[in-house]
Amino acid sequence: MRWFMKTTKNNENVLPAVKRILDNYLEMNNHRKTVERYEILKAVYSIDGHFTIEELGDLLTEEYKFPVSRATLYNTLRLFMELRLIIRHRFQGTTKYEACYADDDHCHQICTVCGKVIEVRAPEISHAINDLRLKRFHKDGFSLYIYGICSTCQAQITRKKHYQKNK
Repeated sequence: MRWFMKTTKNNENVLPAVKRILDNYLEMNNHRKTVERYEILKAVYSIDGHFTIEELGDLLTEEYKFPVSRATLYNTLRLFMELRLIIRHRFQGTTKYEACYADDDHCHQICTVCGKVIEVRAPEISHAINDLRLKRFHKDGFSLYIYGICSTCQAQITRKKHYQKNK
């Protein structure tokens, strides 16, 4: 997996903003500002796209030379979800996370054969949801999952059918 620094549309690094959110929460709730929380936050926001907890642990160990326990990762990611700094997705039996501060709403295209997930920008869907008036509910964002078969898997299925037909 290749890692990229997460940036906003204006190409500004979002890390200072998410650090402020974490700082404020920890100070207001009299929690400790641990090095682990900040290193995990930095690693999460260095990943462009979806990641598993194992991939995050590997990144911290290999790139940051900062190994942390699985319990610390789970507890910290739970805190980040409460603060709306990350979002958790459940893609076909796999749990993945994604940094979501200053991120556009988007759709996920999921292959039901291989499980590959591709982010899809669909402005018309975003506009429709943003224009949607919901009673007694404040929208913060959305995620849409579109299930189907990717072109690679479809080609393999077609080749297999063709091979069996000509056998």
